[in-house]
Amino acid sequence: MSEPLNPGQSKGIKRKTLIFLATTIIIVLMFPKGESLDFQVSEGTIWTSEDLIAPFSFPILKDPLVYANEVKQAEESVYPVFVRREIKLQDSLKSFNKYLMEILDENIKQESSNVLNPTFFSPETFSLMLSLHREAKSLNRVRRPLTEYFDLAIPIIEKHMSKGVLNITAKDKKKDSIAVRVGNIDKIEQISNYEFLDEAREKIKAEIENLPIKDEVKKILVEYATYFTIPTLVYDQQATELEIEQAKNSVPRYSGIVNENERIVAKHDRITKQVKLKIESYKEAKGDEVSQLDSALQFLGKFLHIGALLSIFGIYLYLFRKKIFFDTRKILLISFLFIFISFITFLVNSVTIKAPIHYLIFIPVASMILTITFDSRVGFYSTVIISLIAGALRGNDYTFMATNFIAGALSVYTVRDIKNRTQIFRSFLFILIGYLTSIFAFGLERFAALNTMLYESAFAVSNALISPALTYGLLIFFERIFRITTELTLLELSNYERPLLRELATKAPGTFNHTLIMSLIAESAAEKIGAHTLLARVGALYHDIGKTISPHAFVENQMKGENLHENLKPEESVQIILRHVNEGIELAKLHKLPQEIINFIPMHHGTTVMTYFYEKAKELYGEENVNIEDYKYKGPKPNTKETAIVMLADGCESAVRSITDPDATKIENMVNTIINSRLRDGQLDESPITFADIKKIKEAFLNILILQNHKRIKYPRQQEAESGIDTTDEN
Repeated sequence: MSEPLNPGQSKGIKRKTLIFLATTIIIVLMFPKGESLDFQVSEGTIWTSEDLIAPFSFPILKDPLVYANEVKQAEESVYPVFVRREIKLQDSLKSFNKYLMEILDENIKQESSNVLNPTFFSPETFSLMLSLHREAKSLNRVRRPLTEYFDLAIPIIEKHMSKGVLNITAKDKKKDSIAVRVGNIDKIEQISNYEFLDEAREKIKAEIENLPIKDEVKKILVEYATYFTIPTLVYDQQATELEIEQAKNSVPRYSGIVNENERIVAKHDRITKQVKLKIESYKEAKGDEVSQLDSALQFLGKFLHIGALLSIFGIYLYLFRKKIFFDTRKILLISFLFIFISFITFLVNSVTIKAPIHYLIFIPVASMILTITFDSRVGFYSTVIISLIAGALRGNDYTFMATNFIAGALSVYTVRDIKNRTQIFRSFLFILIGYLTSIFAFGLERFAALNTMLYESAFAVSNALISPALTYGLLIFFERIFRITTELTLLELSNYERPLLRELATKAPGTFNHTLIMSLIAESAAEKIGAHTLLARVGALYHDIGKTISPHAFVENQMKGENLHENLKPEESVQIILRHVNEGIELAKLHKLPQEIINFIPMHHGTTVMTYFYEKAKELYGEENVNIEDYKYKGPKPNTKETAIVMLADGCESAVRSITDPDATKIENMVNTIINSRLRDGQLDESPITFADIKKIKEAFLNILILQNHKRIKYPRQQEAESGIDTTDEN
């Protein structure tokens, strides 16, 4: 019978159910539209199903790339629309000349230094005009010089405007022809028949410069002509955009029609480009035909499809990886990766380009991350599920599923025994081998062209290159966000050059030596009972880091034999000893150690009694005046196999160290005493340790502790050497 779930686990089941439902629904929403789930066909493959007969008539969609090119051509076929503007130049010039003369007369009449210039002329040019006008007026000339000069410019302006002037510059030219709109009729004409505004003004300026008149007069005429060179054809952007839109909409989306009861493809026929278009058109048409009930049923089918796949994986975790199953953060990490790969697949499905971009769906990334975070079995099973889900999103594409399963499985094997982060990059070769093998295997099966297989291989190379780098980056991200402790993290923490361990070795060498032996004992015991060996080892290394704050308060660091506790009351000593636990936790948090490692600091003591100080207190104050609770560690008790092992290792190693003339019998008796006392005290009640495990742990402890403390033969004159007598010069 299985054990009943405790309240915490029951609450955890509810959370997992919510995560399961949310993950399933999100993935289902990424499925392709309509009936594209029925089958996925590739050009060049053989149709192995029964003859596909059209149950209704439907149009044949054009190839997306062909349609896109036709739309682009239609857009490019539209000419810029210009509207002709009728301009009565003579009337405008007469009116302006009359107005200008009035302004000039008014300025002379006022004889003021403040020149009134309401025209477009520059102040310098207008002053020159005023001077010429004043001179002509003083001579009482009937025809004023300015009017005569303007008459020289007018024919030049008219000549160019009569040809037609566009209101755009030469650099704004888009096409060699334009559509000249008169009323509702467009006439296509060569743009060379007209002049650009900037070019027309430059030509007029050049012709004026060639007139046999004074330079100052030329300047007046240039400004005059520039102002009155008015565009006769104006670009109509709104009309042009409307023409473009109409041209694009006029491109037919379909290339033909399949009639009802017409055969789309026969059994054993090769899938040609045209047949593939017919099948895709049928799937889209069938998708548009479905009713609301059909849509609801199809959604249910998708939900059951994905739900079944996720349930299989969930059952595996529940039966064989309970630690993962009941850890919400780890389940969220797995869910995130499943959704991430599904979303990438969805994006790839949404892009319509003639390239095998489905090789950029990085399933090996998820495989490697889950293997490094958990173990190779979890990584392998998740690869199977992710490949099936992504294949479903690709329209039940078996080739895609198999290809990514092979590449993902190989990537799992490359990181199953990873020792450092850079080892991730060795997976490049294996991922590439997996993809290339699959590409050529399926390509040769369907008689694909060599160029096609090489083209797909190029994208596979990109996947193989990007996957390790993406894994490296995401792994760090997931470790921080989900607070996951991976094998890599533990390996890095086990390095003796880490700041905390280096500080422990420097400030508390006795504790550090005790820690090293403990780590060996804990690792050996963990291996014996199937616990996490690396976690036990690293937990042992950091279990006493709090002693670096006050190292001399602990007997293993009192090198000179002076024990400060001899001069302290037992209750004061207890507070000093207790302090190293809290200080250790604070140090661990300051150095951002994972919570799994921090747990070892209080748990390796559990709620055990500090017997030495408790007995001392009873002698001083009497047993009836001493509360044993004041002499206990605050816990909690060990709740994992690894923390339980470290608790036992700590007690056994310390006790054996205190034995005078240790031998195998004494060591075995001491180990039995320590372990039995922890069992009687209930310190292991919250850990999943069994009595069979206890037996194996004892064996592991004894193997190392007996070897560590074995007797050695005495060397000649060893007694004199121990007494400090120098015997090196004696013969």
